[in-house]
Amino acid sequence: MTNRLAGQASAYLRQHADNPVHWQPYGDDAFAEAARRDVPVFISIGYAACHWCHVMAHESFEDPITAELLNARFVSVKVDREERPDVDSVYMAACQAMTGQGGWPLSIFALPDGRAFYAGTYFPPDPQPGRPSFRQILEAVWEAWTERRDGVERQAAALAEGLGGVFSSQLLDVAAPAESVDAGFLAGAVTELVRAEDPEHGGFGRAPKFPPSPVLEFLVRHSAAAEHGSAAVARGLAGRTLAAMCRSALFDTLGGGFARYSVTADWSLPHYEKMLYDNAQLLRVLAHWVRLGGSPEFPAEEARAAAGLTADWLVRELGLPEGGFASSLDADSVRDGVSVEGGFYVWTRTEFLAAAGDRTEGARLAGIFGLPGVRDGSEAVPLHAGRALDPDERAAWEGLRPGLLAERSRRTPPARDDKVVAGWNGLAVAALADAAWALGRPELLDDARRTAELLQAVHWDGELLRRVSHAGSAAGIEGLLADYAACAEGAFALYAATGEERWYAWAEGLLAAATRRFIDDGLLSDAPLEGGAGGPGVRSALAGARSLEPHDAEAPSGASLLAGALLTHAAYSGSGEHRVLAGSMLAGLPRLAAQGPRAVGWLLAVAEASLAGPIEVAVVGSPGEGRRRLHGEALASTSPGVVVAVGEAAQGEARVPLLADRPAADDGAPLAYVCRDFACRLPVTTPEALRGQLASLNS
Repeated sequence: MTNRLAGQASAYLRQHADNPVHWQPYGDDAFAEAARRDVPVFISIGYAACHWCHVMAHESFEDPITAELLNARFVSVKVDREERPDVDSVYMAACQAMTGQGGWPLSIFALPDGRAFYAGTYFPPDPQPGRPSFRQILEAVWEAWTERRDGVERQAAALAEGLGGVFSSQLLDVAAPAESVDAGFLAGAVTELVRAEDPEHGGFGRAPKFPPSPVLEFLVRHSAAAEHGSAAVARGLAGRTLAAMCRSALFDTLGGGFARYSVTADWSLPHYEKMLYDNAQLLRVLAHWVRLGGSPEFPAEEARAAAGLTADWLVRELGLPEGGFASSLDADSVRDGVSVEGGFYVWTRTEFLAAAGDRTEGARLAGIFGLPGVRDGSEAVPLHAGRALDPDERAAWEGLRPGLLAERSRRTPPARDDKVVAGWNGLAVAALADAAWALGRPELLDDARRTAELLQAVHWDGELLRRVSHAGSAAGIEGLLADYAACAEGAFALYAATGEERWYAWAEGLLAAATRRFIDDGLLSDAPLEGGAGGPGVRSALAGARSLEPHDAEAPSGASLLAGALLTHAAYSGSGEHRVLAGSMLAGLPRLAAQGPRAVGWLLAVAEASLAGPIEVAVVGSPGEGRRRLHGEALASTSPGVVVAVGEAAQGEARVPLLADRPAADDGAPLAYVCRDFACRLPVTTPEALRGQLASLNS
């Protein structure tokens, strides 16, 4: 046997291609080999930007003695959790059931059919108090396998039955009667979020503290709903949370982009990996915050600056030559010849002053950005002020930024995982499309188009969507529900921003495939029905059950993204079927929110859109400045219920049904038609009139 990870799409898998461990990628062949050899399967799950994954790899997987044990007694399988979240979610649940905790690296020992019987996370190379070494674990598992096989198999069977019951209970019944979620429920969710707020440092919960991106989108949408008495409360909470994050070390104030999370409750020490899914979501939230007009806690201009830097970082650092965006930047980078977490981003006072050039301004800003004034200036820290800069400080900072960026560019950058994940790129398309108009940066539409074109050409064959590609070639893994739904979300946003009907048609095709491939007997699951979740290993691990994770994780859940895309399509097309299907998903919101609204932020955001709309705006006429101004006014609406269609005037049918029978003015001038609840206002010719109609529908 040999290591079989060379040439994999995942950078995480390729990072282990030179290990002496005979790794295999997750799939049927690995489980078949374990059955043939009658040995357990060791499944190691992580991702490219994971610090402790690198540590365990260096300590154990690069060690020849440990590799010899693994090769002789196990079939070893490497899984990238970003590539196979369906596999990760099941085995993470198994680990949490057995140990009460989880995390990455995730270490699973399973029967040859995939049912887990022992689990853990990081294991050190040598014993530590309360934590055995990895080699001790391998010896103990092998002893149990050879000496107590019956007990091992009973434990695996019982765990699989239990997990299957849990995952089955989460399936959404989309055949249930559709019910609307009322304004009172959404206002109550805002109240619950305020109770969960960290009043001292902002955000929610204690350390480690993650950006609550889906929840922020809900709060921004709720803030725009004038009829809610809780709108002002939501606006204040969103503003405080965004301000705390954007003024902290979580945000790279020099180069743009957000780190994955803060190790500390006060946001002062980031875990430095930067993920596409975080930055796509936060860019879109910031763009919507700018469109909303900001708040005293976090002014729109400050949000505009953070959004602009984030968009620039996204295109510059994650953009790929073939189009689309890479998955992440690593947390670790080389500093003074040693790989350390955050090495690329931190500064000593001495380094900062040398790069700043202007000694006076450099010293002033060094103090503002938390650089210690120790005698030798040798302590390296991330740059952050922890507060808003005043205009004079902002001007001084903008003057020094080019020199600091130039100096930082000479450092060894963190490694990049170049795999393209369909769903995360769909989120990026939506973010760039919205940011292009909100920030007044039309060039971002070109980046959104290139990404959508890659997804359509490489990942989509007209029937199936592939989850992952690398270097312009798709891997064989079919997309999950979240991939189909996020790409549809991105395609609808790109259509609204450009009026290019190809994106509307693609979104329709994605939704048709999603409803066909993920709904069976009225039940919605995360994995396609053909083949099932994760292949035979995961099916066994769940005792044959289907799986759905309806709660948000680092990104919105597939179910909530699908509900939102279906709602948008219904507004464009008049499809009662799709609106009822979205309503059936929303009917489960109170049950899903029982563990707290932070777990269902995106579904709450969809509920806001459902309650506020649909408000349908059709802008028709020949391309030109008049149509562009009406189009821009429509996109400037803050109502979460608005959908915008733009195109040539139509006397009859149109590719986008919302444009059907929408003639231009008698003199050929473009017109905007506004409709709600099957009733339309008189068409208008000016942005001012359109603004008035939209404002009257949101009051």
